Amino acid sequence: MMYLKAKAFIVPILLAAGLSLQAQTTKTDLLIIGGGASGTTAGIQASRMGVNTLIIEETGWLGGMLTSAGVSAIDGDHQLPSGLWAEFRQKLYDHYGGPKAVETGWVSNTLFEPSYGDKALKELAKNDKLTIWYHTVWNTVKRNGNFWTVTVNKNGKTATIQARMLIDATELGDVMAAAGVKYKIGMDSRYDTGESFAPEKANNIIQDMTYVVTLKDYGKGANKTIRKPKGYDASEFKCACDVSDPSLDGGAQNDCDRMITYGRLPNNKYMINWPKCGNDIYLDIIEKTPAERKALLEEAKQHALKFVYYLQTELGYKNLGLPDDEYPTKDKLPMLPYHRESRRMEGLVTLTLNDLAQPFDQKTALYRTGIAVGDYPIDHHHLKRPDAPAIDFVKIKVPSYNVPLGALIPAHTDGLIVAEKSISVTNIVNGTSRLQPVVLGIGQAAGALAAVALKNNTEPAKVNIREVQQALLDANAYLMPYIDVKPTDKDFEAIQRIGATGILKGTGIPYKWANQTWFYPENPVNEYDLVNGLKLFYTLPDTIFPSGKPVSAAFLAKIISSIDKRISEEQVVAAAGQGTTPGQADVLTRRTVAVLIDRFLNPFTVSIDFNGLINHQPNNQLKSLNH
Repeated sequence: MMYLKAKAFIVPILLAAGLSLQAQTTKTDLLIIGGGASGTTAGIQASRMGVNTLIIEETGWLGGMLTSAGVSAIDGDHQLPSGLWAEFRQKLYDHYGGPKAVETGWVSNTLFEPSYGDKALKELAKNDKLTIWYHTVWNTVKRNGNFWTVTVNKNGKTATIQARMLIDATELGDVMAAAGVKYKIGMDSRYDTGESFAPEKANNIIQDMTYVVTLKDYGKGANKTIRKPKGYDASEFKCACDVSDPSLDGGAQNDCDRMITYGRLPNNKYMINWPKCGNDIYLDIIEKTPAERKALLEEAKQHALKFVYYLQTELGYKNLGLPDDEYPTKDKLPMLPYHRESRRMEGLVTLTLNDLAQPFDQKTALYRTGIAVGDYPIDHHHLKRPDAPAIDFVKIKVPSYNVPLGALIPAHTDGLIVAEKSISVTNIVNGTSRLQPVVLGIGQAAGALAAVALKNNTEPAKVNIREVQQALLDANAYLMPYIDVKPTDKDFEAIQRIGATGILKGTGIPYKWANQTWFYPENPVNEYDLVNGLKLFYTLPDTIFPSGKPVSAAFLAKIISSIDKRISEEQVVAAAGQGTTPGQADVLTRRTVAVLIDRFLNPFTVSIDFNGLINHQPNNQLKSLNH
């Protein structure tokens, strides 16, 4: 598919007539356009790293799809509590009364009221370095030398912002498009991406969107039935009670009560975000004008209300009504639709299905540059577009994965970082990278990237990748998706760093609706595997003869001493001390091997490029961070 250039008509909401263009300019180091899932975490992370940060957000809420769009059931990463996603989840636990109190619906382990999600994010965002302008819409964006100049409409008045760095965290990638970044929309050709599951020919088909509805149970006997929407046809929703698992073969399983409890929230509320004969709708508004978007989204709202009417009348749930205590809107609906897909920019690298399925077998090593993790299957919604290629996306098997840093950086535009769902991934990969915890992680990484670039007075495309990754580790974020080594583990950082070198590799497993990668920290290491991993970074002497035996303290000590003559074998053996496996002489666990390699050799300081390829140039600045 050809990359598209931005069109003038996509710039949202032109300046209102009569507003002054001579408004005072506000200066900031970092401007984030969009206070959605990724924009919020980007702002929190960057400001915590000391960067003066401004977020502009068109609504009065933070969180985007998690809150303002009503998708308040978290998909994936339950066993990967990374960084700010973990902090947000802990806020939910503290508010509702622990993990079990938010396991209210069967679609997710974590469900919450959108209004509280907004409050939780606002609490996390309290920071002297972070300013947020609500009810603010951007108008124009322009690069002037080393600065961005952005005009906005803030509460009905024009304002101008000048920023050293810009993050596009909009729902549809509008800012990057206006800035002239090349991008794709729709499905890729298999010949362009090398993905055997992709269609032969590229097309412009995107995923179905949803205008999510939150309903409230007003109690037995209550009748909250809404007015019959114009054009209502009950037959449109006839298969709505089919709760069969799309990842498995088999026929329909009709259970209306189970369908309703799919997205049950705390405090007797329900998230209505149902794909099968539900409120999904096919609407492509990406390249539309603001007026066209508004009209089409009204169509999406009406479709959602038709489904609500069907639930209340045909299925008898008349006690479930639009909530009077959720959204600050006249119609009691969310402020935004749930966009599953947007523009996808041309980045420094593009994450493909092949990188997800076999990360260690590619010509590149994008996993080494990982900055966010995900474990959800490749989930595409195309039921409302019958002419979409018949691809059973959810049955494509992949393990858990990470997102490379270069996917956030445009290939040809300085001073700009892209987040949310517009990062550089293929259409297939977008089916999993679009999920909430991944997008939260992408945002946190965007903030860390911006902070490192600003601190070093360099462009995002020229940062030291390891410095950005270390900043994320400092914030308890994952680089590698190891399910069995949590941030609370004392060796979490060491194992993450060694995993991100590829010297010791994890084992990935496709598993139901929560894919996995295991580090197996208490297992032994094969000598042959260890030597092959170290040879990626170091030249080993001919005196090192690996076998199929487990690595011993003496064998590891010999290798480390041969790589760095300043380190004696006795030092390594002494340090191994408590790391041997009981009953197996001095056999070392993978945990201990990782910790010792990290401590004595610190291969994480060896420079890598955005493809994950090794430059063999140690970074002394990182050595001081780690030791």
